[in-house]
Amino acid sequence: MKIRHVVVAGGGVLGSQIAFQAAYCGFDVTIWLRSESSITRTQPKLDQLREVYIDTIHKMAVPEGQTPAIWARGIADYETFDEASCLDKVEKAYGGLKLELDLSKAVADADLIIESMAEDAEQKIAFYQKLAPLLPEKTIIVTNSSTLLPSKFAKYTGRPEKYLSLHFANSIWKNNTAEIMAQPKTDSSYFDQVTAFAEEMRMIPLPVCKEKSGYLLNSMLVPLLFSGMDLYVNGISDPESIDKAWVLGTGAPKGPFQILDTVGLTTAYNIVKMYVKIPSFLAPYNFKGMEKMLKKYIDEGKLGASSGEGFYKYNK
Repeated sequence: MKIRHVVVAGGGVLGSQIAFQAAYCGFDVTIWLRSESSITRTQPKLDQLREVYIDTIHKMAVPEGQTPAIWARGIADYETFDEASCLDKVEKAYGGLKLELDLSKAVADADLIIESMAEDAEQKIAFYQKLAPLLPEKTIIVTNSSTLLPSKFAKYTGRPEKYLSLHFANSIWKNNTAEIMAQPKTDSSYFDQVTAFAEEMRMIPLPVCKEKSGYLLNSMLVPLLFSGMDLYVNGISDPESIDKAWVLGTGAPKGPFQILDTVGLTTAYNIVKMYVKIPSFLAPYNFKGMEKMLKKYIDEGKLGASSGEGFYKYNK
């Protein structure tokens, strides 16, 4: 089966990016959202992505932009880059994206559904149970979960042989990787189809040969974020100083709190909650302190860069 009709379930930071990138690459894309309020949160993200792609393409068109630090591999290759063509693809993507509240209507002709909802196991299970009876036989389902294993949800999809993980990195147009992880009941032919789809989305597919919470990227990234937050909640230092220690000491572009603002504090909160019940003598970090700290920020509306403020303030 040739994947053409793609549904992204969830319009958060990554969900909106996945949808925009797929549309940019010529796929017919629908974003399913749960409520009218979800639309009011998602549409500004799509508006901003349009501007980001346009700005990036303009930068790529000048000599100083043709460097690895600026070049966006998800947008074009060096050898075939054409500014006008890329800008046209942005406008077609932006104009062609559909937002839909009716799940049955959204998935009626779906070749692929990319679940990109909050890192909350109960919410994901409820979604799959609602989704399963609505799907065409042909539909493949993938989860963009960053920490939860697909085997935890496979039976709820009604088609475990067509279910696996496809995890994208943030700033998808530039950090164009796609981690592809099967669960024990995934048929290898669907793994291959999802791999081909990732390549068509201008992603570099990274196979994960065994189920692993965190996959490749987050298995390395999450401990960094935990370490940064642990230093903060235990009163060791402040977010800005912790970030500077990492950035100036390693040459990395962002520190843990800058990364948290990019990812979104709600996502971080949902991940931390999974660790709170670990016995204290087994937990290397102060997860209860992290949970309390993140909840305070979220309750104050400081959700990260997407809301204009998290650990830092941003111009929206």
